[in-house]
Amino acid sequence: MTVQSDPTAPLDAVRDHWVARLAPGWAKPYLRMARIDRPIGWRLLLAPCWWSTALAAVAAGAAYPNPWHLVLFLVGAISMRGAGCVWNDIVDRDIDAKVERTRLRPIPSGQVTVAQAAVFMLALCLIGLLVLLQFNWFAVATGVASVAIVLVYPLMKRVTWWPQFVLGLAFNWGALMGWAATFGALDWAPVFLYVGGIAWTIGYDTIYAHQDIADDELIGVHSTARLFGGRTREIVAGFYAVATVLFGVAFWFAGAGWPAWLGLALGAGHLGWQVVTFRYDDPARCLMLFRANRGYGWILFLGLVADAAVTAMS
Repeated sequence: MTVQSDPTAPLDAVRDHWVARLAPGWAKPYLRMARIDRPIGWRLLLAPCWWSTALAAVAAGAAYPNPWHLVLFLVGAISMRGAGCVWNDIVDRDIDAKVERTRLRPIPSGQVTVAQAAVFMLALCLIGLLVLLQFNWFAVATGVASVAIVLVYPLMKRVTWWPQFVLGLAFNWGALMGWAATFGALDWAPVFLYVGGIAWTIGYDTIYAHQDIADDELIGVHSTARLFGGRTREIVAGFYAVATVLFGVAFWFAGAGWPAWLGLALGAGHLGWQVVTFRYDDPARCLMLFRANRGYGWILFLGLVADAAVTAMS
């Protein structure tokens, strides 16, 4: 189906998504602010939550991850990723107006006021809070502790070359949450899963940031893509290797079996493919490789799910 050109859509909007085809005109700016038409963000946020839930099932000897927890994390990831994106758009509205890819986003283009965006963000946060309150109080406290990181992340590109590191701190908090929701405590396994996730995020978001490197240089925005420059391939390979090792340590602490290790090995192959096929000057390929990390998330998750099932049957 061919989608008619929408003059209000940012250049990076997904043209054939249901938001473009079916959403009423008044709703499109809000759905686009929450990045509903770009689900890769909430999928990357969700992956550590589901990994941690599945790893906790392995450690507990359960046959499968807690289904209710998986559903709650799904709803929470969509709502809180949306809230984070709205907050990012509020903070970055002046920068977005200067970047070709983002100048037509709802706030800089005038489709939505800052006040309207703030109300929408609070509504999404309320959904996230209702989800969070379904867990035990240790998990609730753990979740609340992430708020400060989310609030400061949009500012980091102005003050450090490592905003991708701060994004990793925020986007991988679920690696702690799944375990906390299961056991009401933390242990070494989720800690290593969390730190490994940070390394993974630095890798994939550096690839993503290469799309905007020219505009970032013009307006003085920092990123690891600019910092690494011509060494990006080698450095991203290093971060992906560190992530793989740390995930392995997490698996070891949780007592994971061969299906989990097989998933980790297949995932390492996926990350290696990203490194080999990365191109510095090809924005379309950078976006494709960034999005491909949803597949990596599934590989690790399914390996852990299979591990839990096999262990329970043995």
